[in-house]
Amino acid sequence: MARPRFLPDNYVLALLSTVALASVLPASGMAAHVFENLTIAAIALLFFLHGAKLSREAIVAGLSHWRLHLLVIACTFVLFPLLGWALRPVLEPLVTPELYAGVIYLCVLPATVQSAIAFTAMARGNMPAAICSASASTLLGIFITPILVNLLMPQMVVGAGGGQHPDALAGIGRIMLQLLAPFVAGHLLRPWIGGFVKRRASVLKLVDQGSILLVVYTAFSAAVIEGLWQQIPLTALLGLFLVCGVILALAITSSTLLARRLGFSKEDEITIVFCGSKKSLASGVPMANVLFAPQAVGAMVLPLMLFHQMQLMLCAVLAQRYARRPEAQAPAQVPAAASAAPRG
Repeated sequence: MARPRFLPDNYVLALLSTVALASVLPASGMAAHVFENLTIAAIALLFFLHGAKLSREAIVAGLSHWRLHLLVIACTFVLFPLLGWALRPVLEPLVTPELYAGVIYLCVLPATVQSAIAFTAMARGNMPAAICSASASTLLGIFITPILVNLLMPQMVVGAGGGQHPDALAGIGRIMLQLLAPFVAGHLLRPWIGGFVKRRASVLKLVDQGSILLVVYTAFSAAVIEGLWQQIPLTALLGLFLVCGVILALAITSSTLLARRLGFSKEDEITIVFCGSKKSLASGVPMANVLFAPQAVGAMVLPLMLFHQMQLMLCAVLAQRYARRPEAQAPAQVPAAASAAPRG
């Protein structure tokens, strides 16, 4: 029997099921501590495996196209935060202050890697540049995202001791310890374990998706115990759909117009649109787990989860439209480094 087209994919259904499970059976007491430790270990393993999978060629590929990379980084870390900040007086009344804090948080996150590259390939864009830009965005986000969080929402940042601590350097330090250190360790060990990780792609996918589900369950458990669903009315959840839709539409429109205004080719425009208008669930959830108090993480990642699904659906439509242009405009062959791109 064919799968109904209106149904989300299995992973989105798993995310929704995890939120439902945490809402009905939240982890508390000793179980909550166990899940928190499991979450830290799973995320460390996830970034270790990604470090082992990422090739040096994927980083070097397309580095010479600096104008494109600067524009993608500007869209990701300048345009998005400006949109979230400038639209706050108009959009925040549609949701709660806690949910709009989550909207601001998604605006300061790095771009996706896997889906940005996949959509660029589908649309016949500049693949080497997409690999370089998306990978650089993820790595830069480790440093830039905590700084932007500290600037735009300092009251939400949690210090090393668990209290409120508006220190960007502390956030960077925690992310480097919990995310970057395992990533670097995996990359240094790549000559010995890279082949094994590549051959076991299904294991990486399991760790990738499983760690996110674990973080979501732990985060929403803490949020539910603190009264998340009592604090968020149904009208605010409906308003969140509109808020995410407005920001996504403006980001895609702005990146497209900027690419054309600055004279980029159609292939480069595709790369800029798909790398500069997307936000990473894979990076955003672990970072939220590091930067914010446990009871705040649920409201922080809820807008990101919704935005992530919306961007996948809209970008799939855009990629198909780009792909229908004449074949003569297709770029050169995709390099082998494309297969080594990390997930995002």
